[in-house]
Amino acid sequence: MSKPGPLSGCTIAVTAHRRADDLIASFERRGAKVLHAPTLQIVPAADDQPLIEATRRVIANPPDDVVVTTAVGFRGWIEAADTVGLAADLLSTLEGSRLLARGPKARGAIRAAGLVEHWSARSETTAEVVDWLRDQGVAGRKIVVQLHGLSDPSLQDALRTVGASVRGLEVYRWGPAPDPAAVERTIGQICAGGVDAVVHTSAPGAQALLDAAALNDQYDALVATLRTGRVLNACVGPITAGPFVALGLEPLVPDRFRLGALIRIVTDRLTDDNARSIETAFGQLVIRGGAAVLDGVVLPLGPGPRAVLAALVAAGGDVVSRPDLLAVLPGAEDVHAVEVTVNRLRTAVGRPELVRTVVRRGYRLAVEPVPVTT
Repeated sequence: MSKPGPLSGCTIAVTAHRRADDLIASFERRGAKVLHAPTLQIVPAADDQPLIEATRRVIANPPDDVVVTTAVGFRGWIEAADTVGLAADLLSTLEGSRLLARGPKARGAIRAAGLVEHWSARSETTAEVVDWLRDQGVAGRKIVVQLHGLSDPSLQDALRTVGASVRGLEVYRWGPAPDPAAVERTIGQICAGGVDAVVHTSAPGAQALLDAAALNDQYDALVATLRTGRVLNACVGPITAGPFVALGLEPLVPDRFRLGALIRIVTDRLTDDNARSIETAFGQLVIRGGAAVLDGVVLPLGPGPRAVLAALVAAGGDVVSRPDLLAVLPGAEDVHAVEVTVNRLRTAVGRPELVRTVVRRGYRLAVEPVPVTT
C-alpha cells in the first residue's frame, strides 16, 4: 500500500477551466480526489477576423499606451498575429508604446515577448491601471486595452471622459460551462457535505458557480453551506473572491495570489483541520468529504454511512440514538434504515467493533483502547 498523502480522503472541487490541469495534478499528488467542474470556458478569438483586423489597425496607427490585462490574452494576441505573419510588425509597434501591466502575470508575458513594461499595477486590477493613467494625464493619447474575458466598459469610458482615445481589443471571451451537468452535480455534492474544499481561480468563474446554483434552485443551499465553513471556499486572490465577499462570505485567500500559494494554503488548512476527527480504539479517525481515514487508511464511504459516522464522531464516543441517526440519513424513513446503514458502515470500515451497539439506546464509537489479552 502506498503511503497516504496529506490530503488522502479529501474531495476537492475545482471550478477553473484554464490551467486546471496544474491544480488537479497538484491536489491528486497529495492524495485528494478532485471533481473538475469548470463553470466557464475560455473561447479564443485567435481565428476571428475581427482580431486580425484590429491588429492591423494597431500596427497602422500605433498607440501611445497599451494596457495588458492578462498573460493568456497577451500571448494569444501575439500568437494570432503570428498566424498571419504580423507578429514581427506587432512587436515592433508595441516596443514603441508605453506598456502597462495589470499585474505580475501580465508583466511576465510582456517580458517573455522580449518587451519591457513601463509600469505594473500592485493590486492586479484594471481599475488601478485606469487610475494611474488618469493621474498621469491622457488627454489626446491613443490607448489600446487588451480585454480579458469579462471586461468592464465603464473603465474604458473613464479614460474617454478625460480626453483619451480608447480602443478595446478582445483576444478571448468567457463562454458557458463545457459540462453544465457536471457543475450542477458538483454543487449538489458541495451542499450535501461531500466536498472538503472548492477552489476558484477567476472572479467570472466564481460568479458563474453562484449563477449556476441559482439556475438550478441550489443558490440558497450553496450560500448557506459556504457560510457555515464546513466546506473550505478558497480563491486565488481578492479579485477572485469578490463575488463571495459581496455576499458577506469570507473565502480563504493566500498572501501571494498565485496557484502555488493557493495549493499550499488549501493543503495546510485541510491537513490542520481536525474538527471532525477522534482518537478511537483502532487509531485516529478523520471524516472527509467523501471518505473517512482510519489510522492512515482511506475508507471510501457512501453518503449514508458517512453521515452516520460523522454523527458518531461528533458525539465523541457518547451514545447516539437511532432517531438521531435517522435524522441525519438522507432519504431514510424509519429506524430500520439506520440498522442497515450501520451494517454497511461496519463492512466498509473493516473494523466492525469500531461501531458498538448499545442495547435499547443506539450506537457509539469505540474510543477506549482495545483490551490486550494474554
